[in-house]
Amino acid sequence: QVQLVESGGGLVQAGGSLRLSCAASGRAFRSYAMGWFRQAPGKEREFVAAISRSGGSTYYVDSATGRFTISRDNAKNTVYLQMNSLKPEDTAVYYCAANEDYGSLRHGYWGQGTQVTVSS
Repeated sequence: QVQLVESGGGLVQAGGSLRLSCAASGRAFRSYAMGWFRQAPGKEREFVAAISRSGGSTYYVDSATGRFTISRDNAKNTVYLQMNSLKPEDTAVYYCAANEDYGSLRHGYWGQGTQVTVSS
């Protein structure tokens, strides 16, 4: 089992940047593919970005491509989401996810979420 704790959310103006962090504890971090999802009020939770166990492969939702970067530091048991050029529509609770199966992040472990609010 793995425990996930997100941090780094906050209030930022449109065009600004934030870096989210997700610290993992428990079983070997490098055994897990990691991802970020988000959920806006009244909407379903949606995929944002994912990174493979080694960090060699990444994948993004179209709306994040070119603006967001997912990375991981296996020595620190942490995954990051650097978000640039933020837009009001990026406002949501952002969740970190982990699963041994890169393609099944939704069905793995979740953090408690961190709020990101982008003002116009």
